Amino acid sequence: MAVTRTAAKQTARRADALEIFVWEGKDKRGIKMKGEQPAKNAALVKAELRRQGITVTGIKPKPKALFGGAGKKVSPKDIAIFSRQLATMMKSGVPIVSSLEIIAGGQKNPKAKELINALRSDIESGSSMYESLGKHPVQFDMLYRNLIKAGESAGVLETVLDTIASYKENIESLKGKIKKALFYPATVIAVAVLVSAILLVFVVPQFQQVFASFGADLPAFTKMIIAASDFMIGYWWLVLGVVVGTIFGLIALKKRSQGFADFLDRMMLKIPVVGQILHNSAIARFARTLAVTFKAGVPLVEALDIVAGATGSVVYEKAVKRIRDDVSVGYPMNMAMKQVNLFPHMVVQMVAIGEEAGALDAMLFKVAEFYESEVNNAVDALSSLLEPMIMIIIGLVVGSMVIGMYLPIFKLAAAI
Repeated sequence: MAVTRTAAKQTARRADALEIFVWEGKDKRGIKMKGEQPAKNAALVKAELRRQGITVTGIKPKPKALFGGAGKKVSPKDIAIFSRQLATMMKSGVPIVSSLEIIAGGQKNPKAKELINALRSDIESGSSMYESLGKHPVQFDMLYRNLIKAGESAGVLETVLDTIASYKENIESLKGKIKKALFYPATVIAVAVLVSAILLVFVVPQFQQVFASFGADLPAFTKMIIAASDFMIGYWWLVLGVVVGTIFGLIALKKRSQGFADFLDRMMLKIPVVGQILHNSAIARFARTLAVTFKAGVPLVEALDIVAGATGSVVYEKAVKRIRDDVSVGYPMNMAMKQVNLFPHMVVQMVAIGEEAGALDAMLFKVAEFYESEVNNAVDALSSLLEPMIMIIIGLVVGSMVIGMYLPIFKLAAAI
């Protein structure tokens, strides 16, 4: 019986799924036309086109590509763009179902189009937007859904969507800055390792043949470089395997072990320059997320619960949860923030002023703007600092090997 019900559900889901059909036809003037149309079956496509005055001459399901046919996944950036488009259309007076249909038609990513069409179908069948989003928790997190719920309850959905769109755009911009800050140090290390490997495998052996003809004892530094070259040539596969295995091993361990992920997070915050950027980023995300949720009418304790997971840092997530617990038993938020000993004095004072003036969301927005500006400036400064550092490090690597290779020649010249 259970198997029958499961099969029935699967059949129903297949029936509800939309397929894209490619059609060709002629309009009333006899002009040839073609296009694509999502529908449950070809008959529905023909009926819709006939209603528009188009005589269908050919229709078939759109063929799927052999590679990448499923499309890339829906990214946070896609959600940010979707939020802005939906907010703009709804503020212009376009009904939500029509807005979703228009937005879906302009999507190049099949996964995004499928997601938006699913939302449209649910809302058409009578579900609220909050309920529709709840079926896609990976793309729309708790924060997004709760803001939509607050907007629907207050009858200001288009205003909340505009706020969400601005929030998503700011957060994605901040994430891009952080990735840029972390990318530069990784680039320096990768380039230095790559240059060293090329020199050891291709350049040093050429000098080694010359040294063999000298018949003299080589300097210790030169011997060390030659030994490293022999090892790289003989065991390059082992070195490559260790490097790749270590990288993938750390990634897998971070995903599977929460303790290791927490350890990495704490270590990242202690790295000079980069650590301060991550601190400022977490504070900016905390302030902006809390400001948006509080402004939308979400109660402070519930808002703090949502904000905890949006800081992008395990250290700050635990701190925010402790603040939530203190606020829930009656402590002022500024006092709770002071107890965790993680937020700068300026942030605590701004929150205190906001609480006293009844303008907590406005103060938090100002805090977010200040720290986002700090992150932008720090990333730009780091980029400017690392550009010459890359040249210096590569120069040291290459220079050391060149000196090591020319030492025997200098020694031989001195003996002559």
